[in-house]
Amino acid sequence: MIGGNMIAELQVYSITKNEIGEQIKAWKTVATVKGFLDLMSGTSTYEVYSTKMAESTHIFICDYQELPSSIKTTTSRMIIDGDTYDVSYIDNPMGLNRHYEFYLARTGD
Repeated sequence: MIGGNMIAELQVYSITKNEIGEQIKAWKTVATVKGFLDLMSGTSTYEVYSTKMAESTHIFICDYQELPSSIKTTTSRMIIDGDTYDVSYIDNPMGLNRHYEFYLARTGD
Protein backbone atom coordinates (compact mmCIF):
# COMPACT_ATOMS: atom_id res chain seq x y z
CA MET A 1 0.00 0.00 0.00
CA ILE A 2 1.41 3.37 -1.05
CA GLY A 3 -0.74 5.72 1.04
CA GLY A 4 0.42 9.28 0.51
CA ASN A 5 0.61 12.77 1.90
CA MET A 6 -1.33 14.69 -0.78
CA ILE A 7 -4.86 14.61 -2.11
CA ALA A 8 -5.29 15.08 -5.86
CA GLU A 9 -8.49 15.85 -7.69
CA LEU A 10 -8.71 14.28 -11.14
CA GLN A 11 -10.75 16.49 -13.41
CA VAL A 12 -12.02 16.17 -16.97
CA TYR A 13 -13.58 18.83 -19.12
CA SER A 14 -16.53 18.99 -21.39
CA ILE A 15 -17.14 21.68 -23.97
CA THR A 16 -20.37 23.58 -24.27
CA LYS A 17 -21.25 26.57 -26.39
CA ASN A 18 -22.63 29.85 -25.14
CA GLU A 19 -25.35 31.90 -26.82
CA ILE A 20 -22.94 33.37 -29.40
CA GLY A 21 -21.32 30.03 -30.26
CA GLU A 22 -18.07 30.34 -28.28
CA GLN A 23 -16.72 27.12 -26.82
CA ILE A 24 -16.60 27.04 -23.02
CA LYS A 25 -14.57 24.46 -21.05
CA ALA A 26 -16.31 23.18 -17.94
CA TRP A 27 -14.07 21.21 -15.54
CA LYS A 28 -15.57 18.53 -13.30
CA THR A 29 -13.88 16.48 -10.57
CA VAL A 30 -14.46 12.78 -11.34
CA ALA A 31 -12.09 11.13 -8.84
CA THR A 32 -10.00 11.92 -5.78
CA VAL A 33 -6.78 10.02 -5.04
CA LYS A 34 -4.22 10.14 -2.24
CA GLY A 35 -0.55 9.75 -3.08
CA PHE A 36 2.88 11.32 -3.39
CA LEU A 37 3.97 14.09 -5.77
CA ASP A 38 7.59 14.30 -6.89
CA LEU A 39 9.46 16.62 -9.26
CA MET A 40 11.01 14.92 -12.29
CA SER A 41 12.54 17.93 -14.07
CA GLY A 42 12.19 21.68 -14.13
CA THR A 43 13.57 24.89 -15.58
CA SER A 44 13.07 28.59 -15.11
CA THR A 45 13.81 31.01 -17.96
CA TYR A 46 13.16 34.61 -18.90
CA GLU A 47 11.08 35.02 -22.03
CA VAL A 48 10.04 38.02 -24.11
CA TYR A 49 9.40 41.18 -22.03
CA SER A 50 11.48 39.75 -19.15
CA THR A 51 8.66 37.44 -18.08
CA LYS A 52 9.88 34.59 -15.94
CA MET A 53 8.56 31.25 -17.18
CA ALA A 54 8.78 28.10 -15.07
CA GLU A 55 8.31 24.68 -16.62
CA SER A 56 8.29 21.46 -14.67
CA THR A 57 7.26 17.85 -14.96
CA HIS A 58 6.13 15.80 -12.01
CA ILE A 59 5.02 12.30 -11.18
CA PHE A 60 2.12 11.50 -8.87
CA ILE A 61 2.10 7.94 -7.49
CA CYS A 62 -0.98 6.51 -5.80
CA ASP A 63 -2.64 3.21 -4.96
CA TYR A 64 -4.69 1.54 -7.65
CA GLN A 65 -8.43 2.18 -7.74
CA GLU A 66 -10.99 1.94 -10.50
CA LEU A 67 -11.03 5.23 -12.41
CA PRO A 68 -13.84 6.55 -14.59
CA SER A 69 -13.44 5.85 -18.30
CA SER A 70 -13.79 9.60 -18.93
CA ILE A 71 -10.22 10.13 -17.70
CA LYS A 72 -8.05 10.53 -20.80
CA THR A 73 -4.70 12.25 -21.10
CA THR A 74 -6.07 14.69 -23.68
CA THR A 75 -8.93 15.96 -21.50
CA SER A 76 -7.68 15.56 -17.93
CA ARG A 77 -5.88 17.55 -15.31
CA MET A 78 -5.03 17.22 -11.62
CA ILE A 79 -5.41 19.79 -8.89
CA ILE A 80 -2.87 19.17 -6.14
CA ASP A 81 -2.35 21.54 -3.23
CA GLY A 82 -3.93 24.39 -5.24
CA ASP A 83 -1.68 23.90 -8.29
CA THR A 84 -2.91 22.72 -11.69
CA TYR A 85 -1.16 19.98 -13.67
CA ASP A 86 -1.97 18.62 -17.13
CA VAL A 87 -2.01 14.83 -17.23
CA SER A 88 0.41 13.73 -19.95
CA TYR A 89 0.44 9.98 -19.29
CA ILE A 90 -1.25 7.50 -16.94
CA ASP A 91 0.68 4.31 -16.24
CA ASN A 92 -0.57 1.15 -14.54
CA PRO A 93 2.85 -0.56 -14.43
CA MET A 94 2.77 -3.98 -16.10
CA GLY A 95 -1.03 -4.00 -15.78
CA LEU A 96 -0.75 -5.35 -12.23
CA ASN A 97 -3.41 -3.02 -10.80
CA ARG A 98 -1.24 -2.22 -7.77
CA HIS A 99 -0.60 1.48 -8.28
CA TYR A 100 -0.82 4.32 -10.80
CA GLU A 101 1.87 6.69 -11.99
CA PHE A 102 0.47 9.95 -13.34
CA TYR A 103 2.99 11.91 -15.40
CA LEU A 104 2.16 15.60 -15.11
CA ALA A 105 3.15 18.99 -16.50
CA ARG A 106 2.60 21.95 -14.18
CA THR A 107 0.43 24.59 -15.80
CA GLY A 108 0.01 27.05 -12.95
CA ASP A 109 -2.12 27.99 -10.00
